[in-house]
Amino acid sequence: MVTSWKQVWRPRYWLWLAVLLLLLWILQTVSLREVWQVLSRLGPGQILALVLANGLILVTMSGRWWLVLGAQGNPVPYFTLVGYRLAAFGVSYFTPGPHFGGEPLQVYLVRRRHGVPGAAAVAAVTLDKLFEMLVNFSFLLGGLIFVVQQQVFSGPAGLLMAGVGLGMLAVPVLTLATLSRGGAPFSWAIRFTDRIFLEESRRLRFVRVRSYQAAAGLIKTSERQAAAFCRQHPGALWLAGLVSMVNWLLMVAEYWLALHFLGATLTPAQTIIALTAARMAILFPLPGGLGALEASQVLAMQLLGLDPAIGLSLSLLIRARDVVVGGIGLWWGGLKS
Repeated sequence: MVTSWKQVWRPRYWLWLAVLLLLLWILQTVSLREVWQVLSRLGPGQILALVLANGLILVTMSGRWWLVLGAQGNPVPYFTLVGYRLAAFGVSYFTPGPHFGGEPLQVYLVRRRHGVPGAAAVAAVTLDKLFEMLVNFSFLLGGLIFVVQQQVFSGPAGLLMAGVGLGMLAVPVLTLATLSRGGAPFSWAIRFTDRIFLEESRRLRFVRVRSYQAAAGLIKTSERQAAAFCRQHPGALWLAGLVSMVNWLLMVAEYWLALHFLGATLTPAQTIIALTAARMAILFPLPGGLGALEASQVLAMQLLGLDPAIGLSLSLLIRARDVVVGGIGLWWGGLKS
């Protein structure tokens, strides 16, 4: 009986309870018949347009990684990296958490299939992820500030949202700035965790300690390479930032186009508000933001004075797209690994 109560209190059970409650709220708020009516507006030509738009986004997502690997002297064919990035998306999407988890697969694939040294592969993926976080969190911070200015949320709630966005943005900004100045933020983190880990090492098998030390050494070497890259290849860094901005503009355009096809033509301000809600929801520690994404879009449409059925319809459309893309990615990754 004691064991069962301990299991009940585990965080994952509370997360799935939150999903259930969100889905129940959505079903009480939106009629599924209305959702079907909204989705039935999509014709074959519109679906094809959305598929092509998403394909363009998937292609541009690999630009940063390709630039970094090329500048390192480890060129990999561009569309090969697109396939690897698709496989990594599949792992990240179906892993609980805010779209992380596929990065080790990216490192593994370029090491195994293209002979990229481990430290260089880790450094390239790290820089790619830092730039992705930088642009994503910059958009979220800008979106949250805009939401506060539009008084969608006011008072303490609005300030809290802006503070959260600023805190998220600080992570990649400070990390890249520290690396560019020759600093070692990851080594500092490892030294901090060493104290905790080594105190418990007596309870662990020696092979685990040795594996931990090997991983820590690889991270430190990768960090030195990433810091050197930031100092020696500023042009590649600027190009990576430009690719990130282009990728985000394409995502905004695809989001607006999907809503337009569903019968809601939003202004630029409304698009920013709704997309900010969607991106915040995806950060919830749930597989693909399950429940949180749907609730965010229903709530966003309500706040904008639009039919909430459009929000749920858009969420289902996004969900179907990501499940298909993630499934293809897992299949492709299985063939290549």
